[in-house]
Amino acid sequence: MTMTPQVPDDDRPPPARFPFGRWTWKEIAYLLANLPMAVAGFVYTVFMIGVGVGLAVTVIGLPLLAAGLHGARLIGKAERGRARGMLGVRIDEPSPMVRSRREQGFFSWLWSSLTDPVGWRAVLYSFIRLPWGVLTFSVTLVSLFVLWPVLPFIARFLADADRAMVRGLLSPSDELERRIAELESDRGVVVDTAAADLRRIERDLHDGAQARLVALAMDLGLAKEKLTDDPEAAARMVDEAHGEVKVALQELRDLARGIHPAVLTDRGLDAALSAIASRCTVPVTVGVDLRERPAEAIEGIAYFTVSELLQNVSKHSAARSASVEVWRAADRLLIQVTDDGRGGARMDGGTGMAGLAERLGAVDGLFVLDSPAGGPTTVTAELPWRDRDRDGDREQHRERSRDRTGAGKRP
Repeated sequence: MTMTPQVPDDDRPPPARFPFGRWTWKEIAYLLANLPMAVAGFVYTVFMIGVGVGLAVTVIGLPLLAAGLHGARLIGKAERGRARGMLGVRIDEPSPMVRSRREQGFFSWLWSSLTDPVGWRAVLYSFIRLPWGVLTFSVTLVSLFVLWPVLPFIARFLADADRAMVRGLLSPSDELERRIAELESDRGVVVDTAAADLRRIERDLHDGAQARLVALAMDLGLAKEKLTDDPEAAARMVDEAHGEVKVALQELRDLARGIHPAVLTDRGLDAALSAIASRCTVPVTVGVDLRERPAEAIEGIAYFTVSELLQNVSKHSAARSASVEVWRAADRLLIQVTDDGRGGARMDGGTGMAGLAERLGAVDGLFVLDSPAGGPTTVTAELPWRDRDRDGDREQHRERSRDRTGAGKRP
């Protein structure tokens, strides 16, 4: 039995041979389709780009050019799909335009569109393809009737040139482009997280300490009115107000701890995580093996990650014990939280795991959940280790820059 050869892992079809194989016919079809595709792409590019550049001095010129580059992106996408299906070229899609015009504003959208390297490479590809499409169409068509025995080898040679052209002009430029897209996405996560935290702080202040202080002010006002008429009632009201002050202070302390705990700033992760563990409803052992402290931002993320994980242990795990281990491995800060509960935790289970993964991903961190049914549950988190001294140097540099900027301003 003769089996059809598969595409090897390096994207190269099997060697060309006579009689024709499946890949040879695909390459011939691709080469014959080059001409109509090249003509369509060339006409679009000349019209849209030419008109956009020609009208650049007018109001509509640059937006038209930006729209033309978006269309060139679509041409590139179609050509990648054609090469993927007919030439076996395994190629990643370039990063998409990060935000739409409505989301980021017209001028930001215009600038990002006009400086889009993917769109401009697609334009260059469309210009090159017209003469190449004429050549490949003509050579392949003539070879079909004149050079039949050597057509597989001619088709392979021309198709390899096409493969190289697609990889060179239509593939993602490099890892940097993908990294930029990831950072743009991570920035959105950080902004959303910061906004959610601000809303939580505002809600806690409004519903907690603020409401309690308003009630306290009213009680003290009533006590002031009763001070001369009913001193004993006024004294009772002052005592009650004193108790309310203590409760309000405790709420403010809890809120401040939720923003950034003082024990973390003063004594580091070991003491801060031990304080979290002492408030957990499950007995927790804490082991922190760090010879030095990471940057404050990394410490804060590690602290709140463990805090949320231990809250999940208290609320959802039905565990009898849990453990927290923190250590450094090379340039990574590793955190592992384990409990002997019922397991079955999921990233989409409503326990905040997905949010934690997004927050860690925003700073090049990793989040791994292992929670089989019946337990135990193990969560491993990795964060980049950032030197505290270097972080402090950057902050000092920013402070000096602000000082220099402000020095030239008139008071």
